[in-house]
Amino acid sequence: MPRYLITSALPYANGPLHIGHIAGAYLPADIYTRYLKLKGVEAIHICGTDEHGVAITIKADKEGKTPKEIVDYYHQNIKESFDGLKIFFDNFSRTSKPLHHKLSQEFFIRIYEKGYIYKREIEQLYCLNCQRFLPDRYVEGTCPYCGNEKARGDQCEQCGRWLEPKDLINPKCTICGGVPVVKTSYHYYFKLKEFEKPLKDWLSTKTYWKENVLNQALSWVRDGLQDRAITRDLSWGVPVPLEEAKGKVLYVWFDAPIGYISSTIEWAEKNGKPEEWKKYWLDTETKIIHFIGKDNIIFHTLIWPAMLMAHGDYNLPDNVPANEFLNLMGAKLSTSRNWAIWIPDLLKEYPADYIRYGLAHVIPETKDSDFSIEEFHTRINSELVNNFGNFVNRTLSFIKNYMGRVPKDIEGFKDMDLEIIKDIEELPGKVGSYLQNFEFRKALKEIMAFSQKGNQYFDYKRPWSTRKTDYKETERTLYLCASMVKALSIVIEPYLPDSAVKIRKMLGISDLSLSWEDAGNWKFSKEVAPENVEILYKKIENKPISVGPEASTNQERKEEKPMEYIKFEEFKKLELKIGEIISVEDIPGADKLYKLQVHLGDKIVELVAGLKTTYTKEELIHKKVPVLVNLEPKKVRGITSNGMILACDLDGKPVLLTPEKDVPPGSPIK
Repeated sequence: MPRYLITSALPYANGPLHIGHIAGAYLPADIYTRYLKLKGVEAIHICGTDEHGVAITIKADKEGKTPKEIVDYYHQNIKESFDGLKIFFDNFSRTSKPLHHKLSQEFFIRIYEKGYIYKREIEQLYCLNCQRFLPDRYVEGTCPYCGNEKARGDQCEQCGRWLEPKDLINPKCTICGGVPVVKTSYHYYFKLKEFEKPLKDWLSTKTYWKENVLNQALSWVRDGLQDRAITRDLSWGVPVPLEEAKGKVLYVWFDAPIGYISSTIEWAEKNGKPEEWKKYWLDTETKIIHFIGKDNIIFHTLIWPAMLMAHGDYNLPDNVPANEFLNLMGAKLSTSRNWAIWIPDLLKEYPADYIRYGLAHVIPETKDSDFSIEEFHTRINSELVNNFGNFVNRTLSFIKNYMGRVPKDIEGFKDMDLEIIKDIEELPGKVGSYLQNFEFRKALKEIMAFSQKGNQYFDYKRPWSTRKTDYKETERTLYLCASMVKALSIVIEPYLPDSAVKIRKMLGISDLSLSWEDAGNWKFSKEVAPENVEILYKKIENKPISVGPEASTNQERKEEKPMEYIKFEEFKKLELKIGEIISVEDIPGADKLYKLQVHLGDKIVELVAGLKTTYTKEELIHKKVPVLVNLEPKKVRGITSNGMILACDLDGKPVLLTPEKDVPPGSPIK
């Protein structure tokens, strides 16, 4: 039997986890690993925080902190979320550890010496204002493929294309909003193109992969692979281990997947078996399974395998069961638009098993799925409470109250009893076949259907009535109901680990070491007496779930104050008009402010507006915007500002509101 190495995508240590992260890469991997371990398969689940790259340094720049302060905080924050959700890793490491740096540099040198890395002079975007090159997320612009105006310099989140900063249309520095210039620099490139045929041949053997994953990987190979830069001009990261490359670090997407190996090595060392990691990375009997989201498909099915091929020693992935995206109430999850449900907030409101159950039903296995707060509440109350919990509690309560123990040496099963016995015997095989194929939603539906059948069997047999007229029949009924509860406690464990432990404790079998196959054994090996039976699940109120900006991170969310209302007469005092910007000038020494001339129909007024971090002067000319015109004039940087332009706040940056149709300057806003 092969052993398994399961990995989950390394979460970026620049923010907390949200429901999309969990449903996409972490809950499925945890369910799968728990299932394998219940089957007695040798398996470990490896992960860790990804602590390098531009996303980290940008966060540090914005918050006035060092990258180390950022990653230290979020490593702990992320780990606490996983712990709270009972998502278990055999090892959860960090890519900032010396072990990882050393291994990444050795990996680089190995393929450099084999001729798969070379130095190339390139033209690169440079911000004159910030005095720095602009790699990856330091630049944003319009995607040349799909037109997304918020595409990053490394990838477009909308269409999934891998980009270079120079590919972007109308690029801007994400720090100051300035327009970058092109400067000459050099970087080290990985000869990805040389691996086109080996990758194509390798992918041709993966006919058992998810169709969406395989098709995306093959389409990239068909379009032709290009060599990729694997270094960056940053001060934070794994230094390039060449004397001539001072000031350069390994690109985060080169060093991050190596984190799977370094975390496995760390696991072996922690367990006092420093050579044990080799079984998982060097022994071909091991199956490596990478759980990721679809935005990481290209990296895990092409770039990473090509790196492993270039190195030559390590096993290639056996499967990459990538999931699609989870939407939130019909809209794409977006941290930049403050449209997310954060795990730290969710854990304050609900037990881990409630969250795991709700998210397991919407794992986006082959297409995007949607999380609805209303549906989440309905599933908990109607399925977990009324179906699953009801069957467990009514069975155990009846046995405890009227029988004291689960009967033994029962005979005389017939009709529906025999059907139930067959269902019990087939349950682990049915559920397991779905789990083995990464069909987590179907497996969960099979479990809940089995639970529902238990309720139907209980109702049909009417033990509350037969205990007075046919006690033996009551014993047969409750014996099989208890056997179904035992089976449920095993097959539900990968999904709801806390519930599984609690059920077995109430049933009185917590001392038994149960395997996956034991779910199909309807007989009890000893006399069982339920104890401390209590309500397994309680209904939840249909209350709002916090949706919005990152919470429970650097500081607790401030207590919300009741809204203070104004009188309608006060609102009527505000005079709002559409103005057309006709002139834009810089203000000496001001990084965020422009001096504007705005045409209001009957007059032109001078305003000072903090739009510089978002818009160039050229972009503002002739733009029509809402203006509060009867605001008391105010001196700003020695300039009298006569009014205020209204804008939205997006991550601390202004975004202008513009009329849907073309209207003349001076049009009143009502």
